[in-house]
Amino acid sequence: MNARHWARTVRWYLRELTGEAEYDRYCARHRSHHPLAPEPTRREYEVLRTLHRETHPQSRCC
Repeated sequence: MNARHWARTVRWYLRELTGEAEYDRYCARHRSHHPLAPEPTRREYEVLRTLHRETHPQSRCC
């Protein structure tokens, strides 16, 4: 495994861990479903995500 591949793997892992990749996936999905609507900013996305989690709680057994 070369250094470039290692760096790409670490970058991917960190983006998944911090949620940055989730925002990118949301923006891509938003662009495909609503091409004329403006994309929400990262802050707006976080507010929407928090509101959704509060209104749709998921119970877990453990």
